[in-house]
Amino acid sequence: RPVGALSHHLSQILSSKQYMTLRQVALDISDRLPQFVKRAALKVEHHAKGFVTGGTLFEEMGLYYIGPIDGHSFDQLIPILTNIRDAPEDYPILVHVVTKKGHGYAPAEKAPSKYHGVSCFDIETGEFAPKKNNKPTYTEAFSQTLLKMAEQDKSIAAITAAMPSGTGLDAFAEHYPERFFDVGIAEQHAVTFAAGLACEGVKPFVALYSSFLQRAYDQVLHDVALQNLPVRFAIDRAGFVGEDGATHHGIFDLAMLCPVPNMVVMAPSDQAELQRMLVTMGQINDRPSAVRYPRGSGSLFELLDDPQPLEIGKGRIVREGNRVAILSLGTRLEACLAAADMLALEGVSATVADARFAKPFDEKLLRELAEGHQGLAVVEEGVEGGFGSLVMTWLANNGLLEKTKVRFLTIPDRFIEQASMDRQYEQAGLDARSIADRVLEMVR
Repeated sequence: RPVGALSHHLSQILSSKQYMTLRQVALDISDRLPQFVKRAALKVEHHAKGFVTGGTLFEEMGLYYIGPIDGHSFDQLIPILTNIRDAPEDYPILVHVVTKKGHGYAPAEKAPSKYHGVSCFDIETGEFAPKKNNKPTYTEAFSQTLLKMAEQDKSIAAITAAMPSGTGLDAFAEHYPERFFDVGIAEQHAVTFAAGLACEGVKPFVALYSSFLQRAYDQVLHDVALQNLPVRFAIDRAGFVGEDGATHHGIFDLAMLCPVPNMVVMAPSDQAELQRMLVTMGQINDRPSAVRYPRGSGSLFELLDDPQPLEIGKGRIVREGNRVAILSLGTRLEACLAAADMLALEGVSATVADARFAKPFDEKLLRELAEGHQGLAVVEEGVEGGFGSLVMTWLANNGLLEKTKVRFLTIPDRFIEQASMDRQYEQAGLDARSIADRVLEMVR
């Protein structure tokens, strides 16, 4: 790539007001000439620029190309950006800026993926501060469990879209490089590629961040679900993601996947549950399946050595009560149990249940919760239109909404901005205190 003196000099010329004004005058004149003359003139300009800059591809797309420019040199970058800002043109301009991740900081240059999103680290050595607790993260639970599964089942393959480290698949890639596929930043291709593998008897696990799965929803529907292919989706960073902000929240996956026919959708309440769900997915060979799990650590300090599969569509009672019921999907279970403790102090006895499955959900359990209590609260870390909507429809169709007070606690209809995850839960009304208050309001 010609990021040198000649390229820089030409970029300055091409972005200058004088050149761009003269170019526009020439284009205006050429509009009055025969079309073959205009086309010939543009070709001469394109080839002349492309000879030095390599910009022919962009010019063929109708973009005015300037670059490549050294993005680490303000002396090069600022004059060119200033020229473009002041340019009289009304057509699209593409500025090609070349940078290097971690430029100027040796530890980051050597391991750029580690510094994609940083926590506290020693600036002298580049070493990251140790975790505040020794609890394994959900990503680690996924990574270690899938690795063990792949050791026993040679048909398992792993696919990611330029996120091997973030999704925990770097260990899989090291142990089973022939069964690991990084397709680059191309989530749509990752899903369709997985569908093709599933057609040939491979067991593909597609590991994506929840917010990035949104890009591939059409492929999930048409290339996987419509053909009922057993593609397995490991959806990381589901729910709130704290400081990564609104762009990276994984809050839409339940609303996207729950309406998909035949899809099995799961959400673990802790790391061990995630392990069990992964093993369960490994045995689902007649339809697509998905498990969503958050960033960070769960409540457990150790992972299971030999996780066993779950019965599909079966939830569990975690705490017995008699007045109200709280049905939790996913990692808000811990907050629901804390809310039950608060309710007990108010004289309200609460049953707490873990749904485990958003689809198919446990209809028998749901009926018991609705008929055996004065009120039912359904809690999920997702937007409206997901698990709670399925529950509400089922309750209505079975005549249970008339008999039981029901409240649905979901992420409100607005974007939650960057903050700590605890603060985001408070803003969404999904912290323990907010859950307890909603239940009290329901039964009083």
